[in-house]
Amino acid sequence: MQLPITAALEGRWHTNLRLPEAAGMPQRRWRAFVSQEGYISRLLPLATGAAAAGIDWDGAWLSPAGIDLQINGGLGLAFPELQKEQLPRLFELLDLLWRDGVEAICPTFVTCAVAPLRRGLAVLEEARLQHRPGRCRLLGAHLEGPFLAPERRGAHPLEHLCAPSIEALRERIAGFESSIALVTLAPELPGAELLIDALRQQGILVSLGHSAATGEQAQRSYGQGVGMITHALNAMAGLHHRSPGPIAAAIAAPQVGVGLIADGIHVAPAMALLLQRLLPEQVLLVSDALAPYGLSPGAYPWDKRQITVKECTCRLGDGTLAGTTLALLEGVKRLAAWSGNPNAAIRAATVLPRRQLGDLRPVEQQLMGMALVDTLKWQLDADNKLGWQRNG
Repeated sequence: MQLPITAALEGRWHTNLRLPEAAGMPQRRWRAFVSQEGYISRLLPLATGAAAAGIDWDGAWLSPAGIDLQINGGLGLAFPELQKEQLPRLFELLDLLWRDGVEAICPTFVTCAVAPLRRGLAVLEEARLQHRPGRCRLLGAHLEGPFLAPERRGAHPLEHLCAPSIEALRERIAGFESSIALVTLAPELPGAELLIDALRQQGILVSLGHSAATGEQAQRSYGQGVGMITHALNAMAGLHHRSPGPIAAAIAAPQVGVGLIADGIHVAPAMALLLQRLLPEQVLLVSDALAPYGLSPGAYPWDKRQITVKECTCRLGDGTLAGTTLALLEGVKRLAAWSGNPNAAIRAATVLPRRQLGDLRPVEQQLMGMALVDTLKWQLDADNKLGWQRNG
């Protein structure tokens, strides 16, 4: 709900705060006016060295809450296995995500058969109708597959992969087109170009992932409309000095978001830092959390297989890395510790995912009209470690 400035007749100023501003921008201090109704109705930069009356944030950051574009489930639920009778557990998961500082997610479907995919999409549509304030929102789904390169499939089951085609897409999402936000595919596969065009015409974001694309093929796909990279450096070529691959190709494509799992396992801390330094306004954080998110370490069923969770890392029985149980904002804290740049880490989980979904406004405009209780406060402790809390 956006409130006009004239509605803010009474309220309180919050001052000496920071916003997660774009790379290269001066790191200014701000003050925010919160109306009596609890909405941010003004955001003004402070002059250097100026003091202003109000609640002193002592340099803490004010940000929107997190947006997770890749999360596969939680509390024992896997989205490809979702049944209508599991709606209460789904709402428990959405409540947990809200407590974990996440405002909205793209529920992610790893490669599966057609029937469970369509059933899961139908359950999510019903869940959206029952949304309430103070609960994580369900954005459009993220289909991670089935149009993936078999040799780069990772933990995706081979029997459910298929070649890119309009017919295969219709079979899976006909009637649910408006419920899909994102599709991960391998753009080098025959038929992918037509599929990319069809998805973009429907307003669906296309992401390169589980792909054997060369740098040249990736660059071509970015020109065709691929706008993101799924879990960078995993299930794709890495950065090599003679074969730079999809990540290096994204340097010349600033519109391409680069999804990063900041657990320190999927991508080593030094490489995560390198990516953020190379692509400061493109790297955005995702959790890639699986069904055991929110549960204790141990062994859990995963489709017809089993995954073992240890220290927030999920692996198949053969050791294949399958995902994480790491909360999105824990990834922010880790990235901030590796880089020494909390501003960029906060931005990567809160502002840049919104931009990837089409909100191109600067952060101060994104915050205008938000309820303060829906925002986050980030601050460094005495040991220079980043932490967060909900406002209000």
